[in-house]
Amino acid sequence: MTGDRPSVLCFSGHDPSGGAGIQADIETLISFSCHAASVITALTEQDSRNVKKIIPQRPEDIISQARSVLADFPVKAFKIGLIGHHETAEAICSILQDYPQIPVILDPVLAAGGGTELATEQLLSTLKTRLLPLTHVLTPNSIEARRLTDSEDLTDAAMKLMKMGCKAVLITGTHEDTEAVSNQLYQDGKMIKTLACTRLPYSYHGSGCTFAAAIAGLIAQGLKLPDAVSRAQDYTWNALQNAYRPGQGQHNPARLFWTTTSL
Repeated sequence: MTGDRPSVLCFSGHDPSGGAGIQADIETLISFSCHAASVITALTEQDSRNVKKIIPQRPEDIISQARSVLADFPVKAFKIGLIGHHETAEAICSILQDYPQIPVILDPVLAAGGGTELATEQLLSTLKTRLLPLTHVLTPNSIEARRLTDSEDLTDAAMKLMKMGCKAVLITGTHEDTEAVSNQLYQDGKMIKTLACTRLPYSYHGSGCTFAAAIAGLIAQGLKLPDAVSRAQDYTWNALQNAYRPGQGQHNPARLFWTTTSL
């Protein structure tokens, strides 16, 4: 990909361990020749094992930062990760509703890999009633899809999520007890694509961020959704296959695996 770099505005949390959140978004978007603009939704205290604390940023600051970016250059996609507080979700909605032409890719981060809950019932309510109707592509894992819909059947969950307003839903299957991972893409009231990949041996910190950011970057580059999802899955799988373990917990995706030449 050459020429101008399309801009993606990311609303994401800051992970000081470097595995997930805004750092994952930036590394992924660089990989797809995109420019990553960022608004930090929350600071966190976390390591490679779990999230210990969320420190939400002020809604008025989130709004002013985003509007400054949007007034300066054209944004081709929004990517949303950790929200952390219902007032943050409302602040993001106030931005999105003014830019309905910009695709919104939402990774609904509801719990940390280590198990810490990251979404209150009030935030869940705001997600369902305010944010999902503004979402073009929702990327929940199977646990998140069930929690958002109270439906055990994943196809039924996807249908409910689309009825809530999402234009498309990609349910990832890494948490399912299956030999291979099966990711299912739904659009226009039906499943349009199933994408399988080999299950890898470890637990990974920031894999959902990586997948969603890759989709956002490829949509910003002009790809249609099914092609964007396929390429994003290939990229994410390669990042996970090349993962490394910087601490004592989960492995980090090697999102810059393509820069393998030593400096």
